[in-house]
Amino acid sequence: MQFLESSLLELITQTSTNLPPDVRAAMKDVISTETPGTQSAQALSVIASNIDMASTDEGPICQDTGMPTFIVHTPIGVNQLKIRDAIRSAVAEATKRGKLRPNSVDSLTGKNSGNNLGIDTPVIHFEQWEGDDIEVKLVLKGGGCENKNIQYSLPATLDHLGRADRDLDGVRKCLLHAVWQAQGQGCAPGALGVCIGSDRAHGYMLAKMQLFRTLDDVNPVPELAQLEADVMEQANKVGVGAMGFGGNASLIGCKVGVANRLPACYFVSVAYDCWAFRRLGVQLDAESGAIRKWLYRDPSREVEKMAVSEGFPLTGREIVLHPPLTEAQMRGLKVGDVVLITGEMYTGRDNVHKYLMKNPPPVDLHGSVLYHCGPVMLKQGENWVTKAAGPTTSSREEPYQADVLRNYGVRAVVGKGGMGAKTLAALQECGAVYLNGIGGAAQYYARSIKKVLGVHLFEFGVPEAMWQLYAENFVAIVTMDAHGNSLHAEVEAKTGEAVAAMK
Repeated sequence: MQFLESSLLELITQTSTNLPPDVRAAMKDVISTETPGTQSAQALSVIASNIDMASTDEGPICQDTGMPTFIVHTPIGVNQLKIRDAIRSAVAEATKRGKLRPNSVDSLTGKNSGNNLGIDTPVIHFEQWEGDDIEVKLVLKGGGCENKNIQYSLPATLDHLGRADRDLDGVRKCLLHAVWQAQGQGCAPGALGVCIGSDRAHGYMLAKMQLFRTLDDVNPVPELAQLEADVMEQANKVGVGAMGFGGNASLIGCKVGVANRLPACYFVSVAYDCWAFRRLGVQLDAESGAIRKWLYRDPSREVEKMAVSEGFPLTGREIVLHPPLTEAQMRGLKVGDVVLITGEMYTGRDNVHKYLMKNPPPVDLHGSVLYHCGPVMLKQGENWVTKAAGPTTSSREEPYQADVLRNYGVRAVVGKGGMGAKTLAALQECGAVYLNGIGGAAQYYARSIKKVLGVHLFEFGVPEAMWQLYAENFVAIVTMDAHGNSLHAEVEAKTGEAVAAMK
């Protein structure tokens, strides 16, 4: 088994950096059908460039490399303990090389292990089979889309859709609701893995297993094949669009499985995945651990480029911002404006926001840009280098953001998916704006970060520390302004009406 660990390291690297062909094809279809010049089209242009950058540079497609989940099939007699040890070693090495972000956090102390190892991480499921080879499949599913997983217990009453009964039409309503409730927070256009039945715990597991199907396959159960097709057609008429900006495509895949259930229970479990649908697999020689075959991809086939143009299509009407920013500048912006930030930015996620509720910031935030981002950082000599740096889901900071705006003079917040009424009111009161970046575009934004100027609160770990960055032409869209306007609230209302029409 001398090649086992290196084979697993290559699997992790390729899964993190190179989308499989079926996902690329689905995204290419989405890009070709979006209305040119719209905000969704602009977002998709960035996404296409990011996909190319990630595969060319072997950098993480998205900075949130999720909870690595391995499905391992072994021949009878193969030592699974050795495979588990090799997986753990490969995960730690991939983290060290910047292919995975250190994401494993002690749930009691909040301490980041720094190497993605910890209690029950990574997730490894073993099964025996009668094949001669070892098969290892891996899915990397980030926290933003993991937070949009949802489970229904039927019968239920759903927003805009009314009663969902214990039948396939009730399931259809659940899946449309799952797409609607994700909005831009799960980095649409997304994919659904679904389990009808089972119990609560195993139902979620089986739903995630559906994500190992290719997006272009056909369900062998005719009723489920029809359900998948119906949901795909209807979900893409809802109008969520890329990043929740409104648009023609909200879903790139819907895969439904079924399991027996208890008479008293009828669960519909949904695993929501983002456009950065990272899933690959290998078959390994059981003696040497060498890769015999790739699943989902052909390494001998040249990777087709996704981007038609380079990144965000600029028009010359973009507004250039140089922090520190003023209240007057922010009140001059409106929803829909595209901005280019050149200057200092600070990252701040969950731990930073919680810290600021009881402690003064380690830097002066007056006039600053606060970026909801947990980057992938590597230290090279005495300097830190940004390897991936896309926006995280902002809604998690809703309990804190208004106070941060009022207390510390932050003028612009950058994230994805938008924020709620409390933050919107504070933006209007303080003269600040919310800027939506393109979720998952970690390589695209990493190229905008020209220098790491410093790091504060490093005790929170790499993703949660406050990084002081220098950016050039960092592009984002104003989606919540200082006049009480929110694109996110508008799209949520419009898509709610569209879903209601599909009862």
